[in-house]
Amino acid sequence: MLNRIDLRGGARDPHGLLPRAQLDVSVAVEKIRPIVEAVRAHGYPAIREATERFDGISLDRVRVPAEAIAAAESALEPEVRAALVECAERARRVHADQRRTDTTTQVVPGGTVTERWVPVDRVGLYVPGGLAMYPSTVVMNVIPAQVAGVRALVVASPPQRENGGLPDARVLAACALLGVEEVYAVGGAQAVAMLGYGSATDAAGTDRCEPVDMITGPGNVWVTAAKRLLRGVVGIDAEAGPTEIAILADDTADPVHVAADLISQAEHDPLAASVLVTPSVELIEAVERELPRQVAATKHVERITAALTGDQSGAVLVDDLAHGLRVVDAYAAEHLEIQTRDARQWAMRVRNAGAIFVGPYAPVSLGDYCAGSNHVLPTGGCARHSSGLSVQSFLRGIHIVEYDEAALRDVADHVVTLANVEDLPGHGQAVQARFRSSAQVPS
Repeated sequence: MLNRIDLRGGARDPHGLLPRAQLDVSVAVEKIRPIVEAVRAHGYPAIREATERFDGISLDRVRVPAEAIAAAESALEPEVRAALVECAERARRVHADQRRTDTTTQVVPGGTVTERWVPVDRVGLYVPGGLAMYPSTVVMNVIPAQVAGVRALVVASPPQRENGGLPDARVLAACALLGVEEVYAVGGAQAVAMLGYGSATDAAGTDRCEPVDMITGPGNVWVTAAKRLLRGVVGIDAEAGPTEIAILADDTADPVHVAADLISQAEHDPLAASVLVTPSVELIEAVERELPRQVAATKHVERITAALTGDQSGAVLVDDLAHGLRVVDAYAAEHLEIQTRDARQWAMRVRNAGAIFVGPYAPVSLGDYCAGSNHVLPTGGCARHSSGLSVQSFLRGIHIVEYDEAALRDVADHVVTLANVEDLPGHGQAVQARFRSSAQVPS
């Protein structure tokens, strides 16, 4: 079921040889550009037209009424409520330790620089609603923003026909549990445009979504394309691609566990990537025997089969675990499991991964819901340079510079010299002007 890639021999550079889902976001950008521009120019009528076209739903008002949000919480099954509350509590515990404190550095006597951490003011959180519904994504986006001190949180999620044109009821319930009151039944590129540019959200123009400063949350290629198009108008967390799991394993790994974990990510999307990296031919063969049995017993057989047999998934043979470590660092997976002897030792040597799951009892699905970690993570190899969503994502470091006269005088010559080197003499003159009435003027 899995494609095999044999990298044994160690001579070949794994970059370019490893399986990866291929998405051309630039093509998608051009396709959604008219939608985004229409929302920018016309607001609600464009949102309504796009929602009718893509979701088959016509709404007179896209803001979700407060009573609908409250009703969704009231109707929430007790076991789902308990799971969401536990998910939120664990996430809040982890993210609370990510808070930053202001730091003042005395550079010289009379000269200080303070780094002050200021939260983004208003954030739009996108919650997908396509092949699956994601109340857990509400938790993963809202908790770090709240811990950071974001003033206003707005959720946009696609309308669902089976819920009367409102977003998924469990998504609404999660919003209620976390105190999010501003929720819109809008999905896709039109939701991103509404959040980024602001818009009236009903025909009369009496209700309005004010523009946000930042948009976070995963979505399909159209959402990703819209986020790219609005980058600079607003901040974005990342351009999310299809989900992916890599498993670095040796002959001690249980093939039942490995197969189950590969399947767990494959059920997200036909483009999801499931990659096993191992020096053990026997493990690959055992996993390949196990996969058909487990896949046949799943709910989403076609989706999972498409993902596991696609070019983006495979089993990669390596010489040994050290070679496997180089391969998974080159792959830079969104989710990386380590199922080996001395798993933590190998995990601590990994440089590139969105999140690392260590040993047989830390599957990725734990991190999706109740580990306390965040499941909004970099995909498509972006873990080489980017982190997952965190409190830091919603904070801006602002430097506050305070120098007195003596401290400025002491460094003035250096400022003037560097200004002249860069042919920006006005920079130096801005310093010299402060001392022209003084008996001692810096040269």
